[in-house]
Amino acid sequence: MIVWVDADACPGPIKEILFRAAERVQIETVFVANHALRVPKSQFVKTLQVGAGFDVADARIVSGLKPGDLVITADVPLAAQVVGAKGFALNPRGTLYTANNVQDHLARRNFMESLRSAGELTRGPPALNRTDIQAFANELDKFLTRHGA
Repeated sequence: MIVWVDADACPGPIKEILFRAAERVQIETVFVANHALRVPKSQFVKTLQVGAGFDVADARIVSGLKPGDLVITADVPLAAQVVGAKGFALNPRGTLYTANNVQDHLARRNFMESLRSAGELTRGPPALNRTDIQAFANELDKFLTRHGA
């Protein structure tokens, strides 16, 4: 299994958790971004810089994905693609997207997008807080334990 990280918008505290988890369970973790990233020196942590452009990093993640891989992303359409390819997706707030729930999350996201397109003022998600970070860490640990990492 590989852990793929949609790193362009991944919050710093989540990256730190992923760096530590990669070392602890010795799992390949690939940070994909369209800009250079600073990561700790590790045989388990890698970066992959892609060109600029809409969804270029997402496309690279999907092209490298194998069934059972985990993708860290807040991008619900990417999460839906990952689940469709028999992978798993975990967002930085600790929600694990699976075949059982990803379509509901995608429908909510698309509904909010349609409201914004119609001129409705909607708020984005609140700032990431300690509770969210802890929820992410807990869900990541549970996932890695369940999947033999």
